[in-house]
Amino acid sequence: MAADIVTIHMPATLGTHELVLLHGQPGSPADWVPLAGRLPAQFHAVAADRPGYGSSRLAAGGFAANARALLADLDSRGVKRAVLVGHSYGGGVALSAASLAPERVAAVVLLASVGPGCVNGWDRLLAAPGAGQLCALVAWRLTPWIARARLAQIRRRRGRLIRPDEHVNWQVWGGTGRQYRPLWRTFLTEQRALLRELGELESTIPAVQAPVLLLADPDDTQVPVGTARRLAQTLPDARLQLVQGAGHHLPRRAPDEVADAIVAFLATVADMSADPAPASRRKDQVPNTRRAVDQLNVDHGVSGPGVVPSGPVRP
Repeated sequence: MAADIVTIHMPATLGTHELVLLHGQPGSPADWVPLAGRLPAQFHAVAADRPGYGSSRLAAGGFAANARALLADLDSRGVKRAVLVGHSYGGGVALSAASLAPERVAAVVLLASVGPGCVNGWDRLLAAPGAGQLCALVAWRLTPWIARARLAQIRRRRGRLIRPDEHVNWQVWGGTGRQYRPLWRTFLTEQRALLRELGELESTIPAVQAPVLLLADPDDTQVPVGTARRLAQTLPDARLQLVQGAGHHLPRRAPDEVADAIVAFLATVADMSADPAPASRRKDQVPNTRRAVDQLNVDHGVSGPGVVPSGPVRP
């Protein structure tokens, strides 16, 4: 299910864009609230429960299945072209959609995205027959309960609510909420698809036509920055921007930096489409501009089915 995200007003200096925000594994539309509140009003941002998450009634699947669901959602909303913003596993979904339907994708933004070299020993264990199912079942029975208890303890000790950028891992795990389908099955399905489909996804990356912005933290411990660098080298029209100190959870921990980067990037997309210069000469032509709206009071509310109203593996 999809839900509109409230965005702030900004003078009409940018073109209008339809943005689709794709969360990670696990994740929810709540992960995008800090970022979406900082985007200009010209950007119509929609967050969605990916298949197998939240109130989505679609069965969990890999990158291609998620991409087909995304394109079907665009059809149902009458959206011809969109900017796809994917975090972690959601980045693989965005790349798959850009490969399957290049005419539907105006641009792609990848935040700590999966890609070449991202699979590690834990990924293989969690996807293994028998062991993977047992690990997923135990993790999803115990971890959300432990996370909610830990968050409640922190709130009591501090005497205030926890900000979306604090204790993010606990918030992601503790905020899974009620699911239409068992979440451990979704996690297991996606882990197995990661190993099964990643090679095929990598083979299609050189054919992605849309301009791509990659954001990554060099100290990310879940997806190595080397993955972002390899994506930047392989994609025909890509640029890499490093975000220091945010770790893996860029939408929650670095919403200002991410919003600024997206605005600057999309401001160049129209110009680049008219620029006859080859993509290789345009890769680094992203202005380092900042908006003068960061201090505005923003309503970070989220409405609609399948959306967690407040912040509560590969998220």
